[in-house]
Amino acid sequence: MTTRSRIFQVDAFATRRFAGNPAAVMLLAAYPPDEVLHALAAENNLSETAFLVPEGRDYRLRWFTPRVEVPLCGHATLASAAVVMERLEPGREVVVFHTASGPLTVSRADGGYVMDFPARSLKPVEAPEGLAAALGVEPLEVVWDGGNYLARLAAPAQVRALTPDLATVAKLDCGGVIVTAEDTGEEGGEHDFVSRYFAPAKGVPEDPVTGGAHCGLAPFWAARLGRTEFRAFQASRRGGEIVCRLKGERVELEGACVFYLEGEAVF
Repeated sequence: MTTRSRIFQVDAFATRRFAGNPAAVMLLAAYPPDEVLHALAAENNLSETAFLVPEGRDYRLRWFTPRVEVPLCGHATLASAAVVMERLEPGREVVVFHTASGPLTVSRADGGYVMDFPARSLKPVEAPEGLAAALGVEPLEVVWDGGNYLARLAAPAQVRALTPDLATVAKLDCGGVIVTAEDTGEEGGEHDFVSRYFAPAKGVPEDPVTGGAHCGLAPFWAARLGRTEFRAFQASRRGGEIVCRLKGERVELEGACVFYLEGEAVF
């Protein structure tokens, strides 16, 4: 049987096309078998494809990389909210997505959307064997966020200049590696911290802008800078800006979206 699905490609955490992190959002009446979802995500070949299924006034939401299903994805949730509020239900102010990480609420904001996500618990750890060699630099400290190693470097320039050995990164006992440094303004920066995220084991060599990583980055920098609100920049080739607010055990992530592609998938 042939299935037709509305499909959107949205640049998330961006104010212009060809920046931020592109996500595919597909609207389904019901979820097909998982192997079909995996095939669709691989065909879309973006860091994440979001699959939306209406559920009353809310939506069920799942995320797939080209290789695996993931329990949380920020940029594809932001893109899904834009699809709901701008295309499916124009003018809607709030939407709730039911996910593997619990209910996620996204609200319209001036120039974008605000996501309410769970904060990640952080645990100081010894740098795993091979991490420094994979990155090409010795981290100042390493913490574990429950799925990724988060490594602090000395300066934003180190973060921006990294050319990690992705094959070695993929062999580490983690979903991915987040690298970060405080942006002290010495290089003319206008952000509080910068980061990058490498997840080759999930089929994502470098994620352009990663909302989920900031669920750990916000509490990490709150503990070191003594503040709870940050303007962050993910320094990938495309780059993207995220406003982060730590609120107890939750993190607000704010950003904008730009539509790039709208059409129909047939499978």
